[in-house]
Amino acid sequence: MSPVSVNEVVDRIPVEPASMRSAMARFATGVIVLSVGGEHIHGMTANAFSSVSLQPPKILCCVAHSAVMHKAITAAHGFGVSILGAAQEPVARHFADKARPLGPEQFRDFGFDPGTHTGAPLLHGAVGWLECELSEAYDSGDHSIFIGDVVHAATAQDSSGLLFFNGGFRQLGTAPE
Repeated sequence: MSPVSVNEVVDRIPVEPASMRSAMARFATGVIVLSVGGEHIHGMTANAFSSVSLQPPKILCCVAHSAVMHKAITAAHGFGVSILGAAQEPVARHFADKARPLGPEQFRDFGFDPGTHTGAPLLHGAVGWLECELSEAYDSGDHSIFIGDVVHAATAQDSSGLLFFNGGFRQLGTAPE
């Protein structure tokens, strides 16, 4: 198979945002809450998240330019990731709700510990946690791709997972009683 030259892709058909959204809805993803502590404390549900490298440990997350989290991550230079378990759909819905309170108030009903490296809220009940220092940022379309150097990682005994697929949440495994 040979690579396609940019010069060969002349008659590209524009893709409507609704078609792109529909196609991407068929791609199952994990669900996380990104968080920033300190002066810009904020949390946001996300699923545009991936491991980039194990050596050195790096992750990426994509955040819309218009999102409050975009400014928060840029200002804080460090962030937390809480990987949500099967029982945490209410947490995911809360941090995805644009009408929720901002600042510390949005965490009021959810237990968390501030990360020891970043101060970012790490949510109780998650199945995994990462703390990251922002190392790179790239603008791409209406989002930025943030690369984080992982400075701390931990997992819980619970190995269930919360997934997002076809516009809805799904559970993988079961959370312990």
